[in-house]
Order: sequence, then structure tokens, then C-alpha cells
Amino acid sequence: MRPSAGLLAPGMMKRSIEELKRWSNMVVSMEGIKAPTGPYQLLDFTAPDTIPSCKTMSDGDLGGFSTVSLEHVPATTVEPAHARFHGNISLDLPRNRPEVQRTGYAAWRNRDRPASIFGKSLWNMDPYAFLALRVKSDGRKYFVNVQSETLVYTDIHQHRLYTRRPGEWETVLIKWRDFVRTNYGQVVEPQTELPTEKVRTVGIGLTDRVPGPYDLAISKVWATNGLDDSALEHGGIESAPQSKRSMEAKVEDALR
Repeated sequence: MRPSAGLLAPGMMKRSIEELKRWSNMVVSMEGIKAPTGPYQLLDFTAPDTIPSCKTMSDGDLGGFSTVSLEHVPATTVEPAHARFHGNISLDLPRNRPEVQRTGYAAWRNRDRPASIFGKSLWNMDPYAFLALRVKSDGRKYFVNVQSETLVYTDIHQHRLYTRRPGEWETVLIKWRDFVRTNYGQVVEPQTELPTEKVRTVGIGLTDRVPGPYDLAISKVWATNGLDDSALEHGGIESAPQSKRSMEAKVEDALR
């Protein structure tokens, strides 16, 4: 029996070797027994080639008039290299699409990663407590969106991207368990925790429906168990509000 050409493709073999190395490192460092101490990088926008691995979305895909762009910005003497998520939000409805009754959104996320010989390329976030993002916000109401291998493919787990200092770089930490299950923008019942062992995509959306320009800079996205060395180096740590005990309060904290 011969392996298919797809399994022998250079890209497939490279991804498979990288995945094997990652699992080998986990075994050597005993991450299955104790929590990992270092960060696990998901998206590094200091590298220009990360941009093509992401996709943008807006109501413009349905004939609306909001615009969206995700561009790489090189490092300067005062700023790190980063991705610039920007555009303009419009609430105007397309005249020739009567079925479209709501506009005014824009978003981006990473594309589904190519498979390896081990199957789908998914992130196992089980060993980590937080999702961390290094951002510079304009103060608008952004949401972090996470897709996982759930029973309902269109489910998205969301959490507000809380920032405290618009116009300045800061690191935001969000507990994985605090993400709220939604579907097409609506909170879903019953609520279930995000399946962190099979994360497909991570991204950011703007759905405040406030007409006008928006501009958010993103340097890195990673998983962590606390204030790792790289985050401390940058400073400006902000945590999302702590969840209360009730599910209603959790939803309010995540999406308000």
C-alpha cells in the first residue's frame, strides 16, 4: 500500500513534524502532569506572513457598506510590528437585498489551519487558564471570538475585549472558562463551556453598530497560565472582570 500524494506533500510533512515536536516537548516537560509555565503562541502578527493566514468579514459580504481591512504594520522606534484591523462601520442596508435587515459589523479570524498526518490541526488549550492578547484599542466595543469543534458548527464562544487605556499598548487576559456560547450573535441556551481541547480559530469582531471609523492594533495572541515573562516585559496587564457564580452574571460580564 502506498501513501497518497497529499500525505507526501512538503507542507503536510512539515506540519506533521512540527506537531510531533510539540507533543514530544509536552512529554519531556511533563505538561500532561503539571501546568505549563511558558506561553503558547497562537498568532504572531509581528511576522508579515501571519496576515495571509487570516480572513476578514463584514456586512459588505452581504451587500452592506461597512469596510474591513487587516494589514501588517512594520515595527518602528516606538511601536512593535503588528496587525492593523481597521475600516468604517455603516448601518445602511443594501437596496437590492430585502432579506438583509441588519448591518454594521466587521471581524477577522485565523483561517482553519491545514491538516497534518495526525488529522485536523486544532489547538489544545486545556493546559492553559487564559487567552492573552497584546492590543492597542481605539476604545470601541470589540469582542474576542473563539470557534471550537462543537456539535453545532456555527457556535461561537465570545468575550468582550476589555481595555482600559485607549491609544496605548496593553495586554488583556481572558479566562477560557469565561467565554459565552453564542450562535449568529445570540446567546445560546443551555450554556456550555468552551471545548478548549479542540480550538479551531481565534479572532476579533466589532458589533457595537456605531457608524464611523474603527482602528485596533494587535501584536500577538497566545495562551498562558498567568503573567509570563513576555507579558511582564511589555507591562500594561489588564484582566477581564472576574465571573460571578451565576450563569446570568457570567454572560453579563462577558458580553456587556
